[in-house]
Amino acid sequence: MENLIVEISKYLIIFLFACYTFICFTVLNRKKSERRQKRILRKQTKLIFLIHLNAFVVIFTVRKTADVLTAYVMQAVLLCCILVIYKYIYKRASGLLVNNMCMLLAAGFIILYRLDVERAVRQYEIAAAATAITLIIPFFIHKLHFLDRLTWMYAVTGIALLLAVAVLGSVSYGAKLSFRIAGIAVQPSEFVKIIFVFFTASMLHRSTEFSQVVKTTVAAAVHVLILTVSKDLGAALIYFITYLVMLYAATRNPLYFAGGLAGGSAASFAAYKLFRHVRVRVTAWKDPLSVIDNEGYQVCQALFAIGTGGWFGMGLCQGMPKKIPIVEEDFVFAAISEELGGIFAVCLIMVCASCYLMFLNIAMQIHDQFYKLLALGLGTAYGFQVFLTVGGVTKFIPSTGVTLPLVSYGGSSLLATFMIFAIIQGIYILREDEEVTDEKKSAGYGKRGSATGKAKEKRRREISG
Repeated sequence: MENLIVEISKYLIIFLFACYTFICFTVLNRKKSERRQKRILRKQTKLIFLIHLNAFVVIFTVRKTADVLTAYVMQAVLLCCILVIYKYIYKRASGLLVNNMCMLLAAGFIILYRLDVERAVRQYEIAAAATAITLIIPFFIHKLHFLDRLTWMYAVTGIALLLAVAVLGSVSYGAKLSFRIAGIAVQPSEFVKIIFVFFTASMLHRSTEFSQVVKTTVAAAVHVLILTVSKDLGAALIYFITYLVMLYAATRNPLYFAGGLAGGSAASFAAYKLFRHVRVRVTAWKDPLSVIDNEGYQVCQALFAIGTGGWFGMGLCQGMPKKIPIVEEDFVFAAISEELGGIFAVCLIMVCASCYLMFLNIAMQIHDQFYKLLALGLGTAYGFQVFLTVGGVTKFIPSTGVTLPLVSYGGSSLLATFMIFAIIQGIYILREDEEVTDEKKSAGYGKRGSATGKAKEKRRREISG
């Protein structure tokens, strides 16, 4: 009976997640009416809970402990709270982004609870705290109008935090990543990433003259240099690419972009020559089987897991993902591929891609240049981190040791990603305000009651998610 439940469940989960993923892209069609959009998003919400329930039915069938039921109820309540908060407190927030955040969080809960119950419980506690902490962020983004003026305060804060890690941080996997506060490990680079985007957006919003670009580039280079010295090269790469994209978007100067790529290539070569653990990862990427007993062991085990899972997976609790070192953090995508299948893994990537598309959509549509750059920068940081994680696990690129946002285990990463989504929701609400103002002007400079104004107001509410 147990085998039958596991076998049926794995196909059902794939089907439900494929339906969810399909909806992610259908709701981007702005031609649908507001009522139609809301109905589609409600269906998507139901799919989240069905996938979550299905997975925990399997885990309970295999383990047969009451703790599984307790964990399921607590996680379902948290997901429900997140959805209700954004539905009733921030009524104009993006429903698609809220759903995607909950879906990725649910996927993380499922695979972490299967891998390590203690870490799954800790991840749940951090997620609950992150929900409470970030609840006020969209309100602040909407109401505070001086965020674009704190230019050098962002830079000083970010550099100070990174220097603290470089000096006082503990070494983890060959890099200085974190330090402990009251017994809790904190990885400041995850939060400085957000501050760094605020700094870049505020500087380039003020001016894109050459002198301003030089100042901004020097400050950005200091961030990246400190991360490089700390050997946190994955974070350094995210900072670098994010800055390069924001710089090009603000200046539209291809020479800056080309120069940045050339400089980044030279820096990568220098890092390869200077740091042994970079050479180790490149060796493991080039031919992991030749060094399977040492450097290539982790990559090989991840590839074996992905290959074993195939398109439909082994089923929850049926694989051997714990053979992969640090599977809960850097290589959680391999565990998902092994037990939930390649189709599920591809759908997971597509959900992350739909988040990135929404970030870009918001960046393109908002008028204010500061918030435009802010949305673009945060979206690029998020999207590139997903690329680095998935690319490293699948041997597309050398492993960089970064987590899969909202899915991998990691308190700092989880809280930082919650903050990114909350900031984007605040910008989305600001974009809605801009549309209201524009339509009131075009409808008669603020006169209410006209048929044209009402029609345009109705069209405005035909949200993209």
